[in-house]
Amino acid sequence: MPITAVDSITPAIEHTKQQLFKPFRIVEWTKLAFVGLLAGELGSSGFSRSNFNIPRHTGTTQPHFPHFPNLPGSLGVDTALIIALVALGILAAFAIGIILMYVGSVMRFVLFDSIVTRECEIRAGWRRRLGPGWRYFAWRLAYILLTLAGLIIVVGAPVLYVFTSGWYKEPKEHLAALILGGIVISFVLFAFFVVTAVVLVLTKDFVVPQMALEDISVMEGWRRLWAMMQVEKGAYAVYIVMKIVLAIVAGILIGFAAVIVSLIYVIPTAAISLMALLSGKAAGLSWNAETITLAVVIGCILLAGFLYLVSLISVPAIVFFPAYSIYFFAGRYPRLQAALYPSLRVPPSELPVSP
Repeated sequence: MPITAVDSITPAIEHTKQQLFKPFRIVEWTKLAFVGLLAGELGSSGFSRSNFNIPRHTGTTQPHFPHFPNLPGSLGVDTALIIALVALGILAAFAIGIILMYVGSVMRFVLFDSIVTRECEIRAGWRRRLGPGWRYFAWRLAYILLTLAGLIIVVGAPVLYVFTSGWYKEPKEHLAALILGGIVISFVLFAFFVVTAVVLVLTKDFVVPQMALEDISVMEGWRRLWAMMQVEKGAYAVYIVMKIVLAIVAGILIGFAAVIVSLIYVIPTAAISLMALLSGKAAGLSWNAETITLAVVIGCILLAGFLYLVSLISVPAIVFFPAYSIYFFAGRYPRLQAALYPSLRVPPSELPVSP
């Protein structure tokens, strides 16, 4: 029988304890941290945000622009080189992003297998899941493009209307309409982002298991999922709400644990580094190519160790959230229930096909 979103919390917690602590295996934790990072599961316990600090000029001084001696006229060699490097960097970032998206798509299935079987096998899972991983990657790429197109329409159409109607020339005369339009666009954007996020979450949680167990396409998985959701609208709505609440709680707990680990790790490391620096100075060492290289290498090792410890903190969330969706969906998807409970498994020919 299907269980509710609230009742799914208990078996998911028990599953997490069984897989991670009975017994405790540091190698298993490391592999799960690696797979969860690539699969994007760390984002399930919170929202990540990049901060960009843009330099600002105060006062009446004019901003300083770099001088290129070959300008004006045609573009100089230095300017062309800078433009080429910027373009190359953008292309490289785009290529790396595409590669990571593909790797993450395959790793999503590896993570699913790791939760169902309670054993993380990266190499075998990678070879086994290349097919569904590719289909999931193609869908994600198409979905991103469609989302960008929708965003351009939602924002671009009102902006285009403002410019074509000439409102921007005399904004005071259209102030009320501009304010009201801004409010409406803000609400539409919020709803747009919520819908796109929900679609991604439902695909990851409920379509991926169907692709993994029946080797179907994303659209076929969504057709079946939509039929299930029509029967239990309330159950799936509560699931989404509960997942948001659990993500907030998990984000707070992980953040608190990360602060504690930071204090335990950073303070002794800083003290030891200071002692080493003072000892080297007392011994007559100076900064040169060798000592700078050594300091950089040691710093990278210490940073890698810190990031590794922080990633380990997130492993319980990496296991819990997929387990939570699996236990909620198992009672509604017989093939998943058969995979989750091998002792109750029946021949595939006797399993009912999802609608």
